[in-house]
Amino acid sequence: MVTGSITARIADGVRSIAPAAWDACAGGGNPFLSHAFLAILEESGSVGPGSGWQALPIIVDGADGAPAAIAPAYAKSHSQGEYVFDHAWADAWQRAGGAYYPKLQIAVPFTPVPGPRLLLRDPAQGPALIAAIEAVTRQNDLSSAHATFVAPDQLPLFEAAGWLTRLGTQFHWHNQGYASFDDFLETLASRKRKAIRKERAAAVEGLTIRHLTGAELTEGVWDAFWTFYQDTGSRKWGRPYLTRRFFSLLGERMGDRTLLILAERDGRPIAGALNLIGAETLYGRYWGCTEDVPFLHFELCYYQAIDAAIARGLKTVEAGAQGEHKLARGYEPTPTWSAHFLPDANFRRAVADYLAHERAAIAADAEMLATMTPFRKAAAG
Repeated sequence: MVTGSITARIADGVRSIAPAAWDACAGGGNPFLSHAFLAILEESGSVGPGSGWQALPIIVDGADGAPAAIAPAYAKSHSQGEYVFDHAWADAWQRAGGAYYPKLQIAVPFTPVPGPRLLLRDPAQGPALIAAIEAVTRQNDLSSAHATFVAPDQLPLFEAAGWLTRLGTQFHWHNQGYASFDDFLETLASRKRKAIRKERAAAVEGLTIRHLTGAELTEGVWDAFWTFYQDTGSRKWGRPYLTRRFFSLLGERMGDRTLLILAERDGRPIAGALNLIGAETLYGRYWGCTEDVPFLHFELCYYQAIDAAIARGLKTVEAGAQGEHKLARGYEPTPTWSAHFLPDANFRRAVADYLAHERAAIAADAEMLATMTPFRKAAAG
């Protein structure tokens, strides 16, 4: 396929691309975009046949013959595991007689983590890569292409190409150079400070909290976490997205970038929260438990994550999608963005109108949420 003077190609999965070539485009800051992570999803059977996610990376090669730009693209036969909801769009298009699926998704499967969606060894190739994505969409008569959780600095590239953009909100914690959790607490209003200390004490009573990484992530540990994950997954999604083998491969190949926070009672694991460690960010991903302990979810997913970020000198904790309950725990509303290409002009106009109304509502909500943070208000004067 030729886009202007640029030749683009579609690879048969991430694993068909040399790890060094992929990571030269992806960089090393975000573990979810690494060749190792995306290849583990394929090798473990978490994506691929039967999952509704077919990995089809789109590549623009440089003059040296190596990939200069890659889009982590997937052909999707449903809208599950994306966290940017387009079910209403699918219903509308199908009622009008169109086939919404398959669609093209530029994303990290099952992972609402912002990051680059154009992996660029050569930054000048961004527009060419977007043109290639559009060409794949048109040439295969797909309804749409969607780049979800786009890094803000890449949004202008999609906007310049005429893609529709969509606003969302997550809650992130920001490290202001704190030396300890108590340092962080000192920035909160007194009432909030006391509430968090009370929550933390209640959550860990009678429990041992362990932070495990690297060689500490044994198969026994993963067996315990798999039980937690299955319980949460079956309640939230009907069936878990990830396979048991995924966790073994994650520990084996990315153990040094993985942090599992485990709660034990009398030596027996009862709950756990899985995180990945980036260059500047701790990414909270999955949580589960076999014993219902008040406030333990907040302790493992939010407070222990803050402890870990401070200890590692990380700037941010991103604790996943949604969750206004994070606000009272020092996590601040942060905009997220997606970009959408719809070749049909009428469909595009309808979605654009929908997004304009949605954006106004989300922006107003975010403005209101920003006034509800637990931080001490500056004295007037």
